[in-house]
Amino acid sequence: MTRPEFYDECRRNAADMAADSHVRKLTMEWILATQRYKYTYNFRWLGRPIIQLPPDIIALQEIIWDVKPDLIVETGVAHGGSAVFFASQLELLKNDGIVVAVDIEIRPDNRAALENHPLAHRLRLVEGSSIDASTIAEVKALAKNRKRAVVVLDSNHTHAHVLEELRSYSPLVKAGSYVVVLDTIIEDFPAGTFPDRPWDKGDNPKTAVHAFLADNDRFIIDKERENPLLMTVAPDGYLKCIRD
Repeated sequence: MTRPEFYDECRRNAADMAADSHVRKLTMEWILATQRYKYTYNFRWLGRPIIQLPPDIIALQEIIWDVKPDLIVETGVAHGGSAVFFASQLELLKNDGIVVAVDIEIRPDNRAALENHPLAHRLRLVEGSSIDASTIAEVKALAKNRKRAVVVLDSNHTHAHVLEELRSYSPLVKAGSYVVVLDTIIEDFPAGTFPDRPWDKGDNPKTAVHAFLADNDRFIIDKERENPLLMTVAPDGYLKCIRD
């Protein structure tokens, strides 16, 4: 089997799997069953908790390798595992790329761990709400003269917040690259799954994605990125830019 034939077969299999309602139902049941145990908290990247489903980590790696960005903007830092993951991918690309990691609060212990990490030279930490004008201005200043950006949104998951993030940071992304909106799966969970959070069914990243796409024709939902994963926190969240 030639390489094109292999990849064509993979795409067909992934599309068929994604269309299999029984498999999708089993997957959602598994995600719901493990969510109460905080399954995603089990993994670290180069020493820092990453708090992501492994298939999404693989998908992000594929995007970075294909796009070869010199800028990755991440909203939502937590323990910093994702920021370190992105930095490690840029290190492998051997370019001068940086990760701009934004959070409304970067706790002192997490900041210290990131500032003393072997990949700290790739990290730029920005503390502040990702939708405040001053934060957006700081991120755009760091993005100046960067040629290729990927944006990953994973902070406050309310509709209004994510929609404003999309409007603020999507202009950094050019044709062929991506904005990845994580935790769109909240829309697929039963109402009331997050009683201590301000987001819920009907008010979450997926509803924001669809509102954003209704007014922005630069991006499409890339099902070819999503289909192979099946197990993902980002259904409808892999947004590919199709024109500058």
